[in-house]
Amino acid sequence: MPLPALAPDRAALLAAREKKNPVTLPAWPREDRDMPQVELEVTWIRFSTLNGRTRAEQLRMVKTTSRPDLFSSDPLGPDAQKAQYEILRSQDGFEALKADLRERGQQEPAIITADGILINGNRRSAAMRSLFEDGFLKTKYVKCLVLPSDATADELEDLETELQVARDFKEGYSWINTALRIEKHYNREGKNWDRVAARTHRKPSDVRDLYEKLQQVHQLVALSEGARDHLSFTGNESAFDELAAFIRNKPTQEADAVKAVYFLGTLAGTEYRKLRNLRRADAAELVREELEKEPTLRPLLETADAQTSNGSSDVDDDLDDVLGETVPASPLHSLLGFVATKRPEANLTLVDGEKVSVHDLLSSLKSSITAAADEAEEQGRDKSALSSPIKRVNKAIEELQRAVAALPKARAFPEWDESSLTEGIAKIEELLKALKETR
Repeated sequence: MPLPALAPDRAALLAAREKKNPVTLPAWPREDRDMPQVELEVTWIRFSTLNGRTRAEQLRMVKTTSRPDLFSSDPLGPDAQKAQYEILRSQDGFEALKADLRERGQQEPAIITADGILINGNRRSAAMRSLFEDGFLKTKYVKCLVLPSDATADELEDLETELQVARDFKEGYSWINTALRIEKHYNREGKNWDRVAARTHRKPSDVRDLYEKLQQVHQLVALSEGARDHLSFTGNESAFDELAAFIRNKPTQEADAVKAVYFLGTLAGTEYRKLRNLRRADAAELVREELEKEPTLRPLLETADAQTSNGSSDVDDDLDDVLGETVPASPLHSLLGFVATKRPEANLTLVDGEKVSVHDLLSSLKSSITAAADEAEEQGRDKSALSSPIKRVNKAIEELQRAVAALPKARAFPEWDESSLTEGIAKIEELLKALKETR
């Protein structure tokens, strides 16, 4: 089905605009890939509110403005377009892009629909518009390739994916926005990883990993009840990557314990390299013990436990969705539910009447979680030292068995050196004697 024309008058105006020599667009899925080129006023073209590069930023703006239909009710209207323009201008590298366009000009045409909506070139067009608003008149017009008027929604989405998500794309998405687009394709392609991988020029394992770690972000955002959004965790990709991979095939109780520790540690700003030491079944217990050692955190634990025992059902329901209805409940169950809903810049009153900043509490939590991670790492070293001799002996046994099996064939060669074997056996016997005498 063709994409409905959102603005017939705009389509008519664009149809009447003088076209230059057509340009081939290799990413277009149809056989005829030659698109007419036009020059349009930079203030006339419209930004795409379906741009996958800005999905997470849109979610944040919808929440901050309390307007769930901001980008959907009137995508070409002034409110949606102003919001999208602000998002594009706020992204990393925008000023550098402006500087490049000022120096070199527009190097390749943008791509628009038949009614002037940008499918590719949103950031470049926003930068050119910003330059024009600054008084740089050379960016008044944008060169654009015009897609057919009967282009379908699927064709437009496929084209944007081919141009902007493919591996050779020059200006990469944030991992959050990439994962959101992977999720959209996953649902569209009948939950078929091979089809998603082919569509996005990635391996099936890569798109599945992105999808799974995004699910962890979805859960933590939901648990925060508006205190955090997806963009809050752009810098935590490694932590969610390790978490998703670890819990994939783990028993529910162990997965829930590690998830609680990773979520709490991520909220507190703990380095993921430290958190990886807590990927173990007793992770929540280790962290709770460390928190209870810290006098400044005891009132926080008491406050969180009191909130849960007083029947904060919404928080309990959210926690059950995230951590499961484990019996007994995770030692971090109450604390995670309490901390997740607090904005870092907020202040709160604990059960003992003390008023504290959430920022300071998060800093204390980070220190205690890091201490628990260090203790877990030390325990891991001790355990490794305990099991290392047996592991090495078993490995030596396996190698000797292979040597025995290979020996007859090796002896059949004329260049075989029996003396080297004799010397090796003598060395093995010497080591065995030392191993037996070590008590």
